[in-house]
Amino acid sequence: MGKIIALANQKGGVGKTTTTINLAASLAALDKKVLVVDADPQANASSGLGVNIREINNSIYECIVDKVDALDAIVSTDVPHLDIMPSHIDLVGAEIEMLNFENREKVLKEVLLKIKDRYDYILIDCSPSLGLITVNALTASDSVIIPVQCEYFALEGISKLLNTIKIIKSKLNPKLEIEGFVLTMYDSRLRLANQIYEEVKQHFGEMVFTTVIQRNIKLSEAPSYGQPVLLYDPESKGSLNHMQLAEEIINKNKK
Repeated sequence: MGKIIALANQKGGVGKTTTTINLAASLAALDKKVLVVDADPQANASSGLGVNIREINNSIYECIVDKVDALDAIVSTDVPHLDIMPSHIDLVGAEIEMLNFENREKVLKEVLLKIKDRYDYILIDCSPSLGLITVNALTASDSVIIPVQCEYFALEGISKLLNTIKIIKSKLNPKLEIEGFVLTMYDSRLRLANQIYEEVKQHFGEMVFTTVIQRNIKLSEAPSYGQPVLLYDPESKGSLNHMQLAEEIINKNKK
């Protein structure tokens, strides 16, 4: 049975999608069977893994709204062992269409239930909001990774997300755990980055991953080529950081 991990933070620009696609590619490189579920209408995880969303017949939208079988929406990528369930701009309207659904918070859970045992890890890239699709993602997940940008306002909004997780845990998904906080866009030369790291560590202790994702130009360039950084430049800092994070997650889940 695979483990479903949501990557969530309602603050935009914290590196959620970058972390999702590169962590997924690294887990796949370590011989894990991985599925990325793009639950963001912007579909950046889809294009970042080389999917042309104009050419796909089914996406997460069709699975949620039209009850299309999840297997019909899965696309393989250039990375062996790595598949994706792409997104589509139509997903913007899905929240309104879902309002009349019975158990509307559990639709994605039902979609993924049928394919969960085909993968070791299913990573859900959430949109930067706490709307119904993100609630669905958290209800469907076993755990959540929270990317935190090493910026001044980093800790702003985390309490809101933690509160949402607490509500979902008490009402919809009692087994939801926090997999960990991962610091992104880290620049060791900046005093502020080090301060943020210390602050997050102080707040959340053991829940903070040892691995930090450093600022890296290759990491920013790779998505425009429709590739994870592992394919674009395997020797880059961004690639090595994500490989380290993948190893940390695998080791943590062995325990």
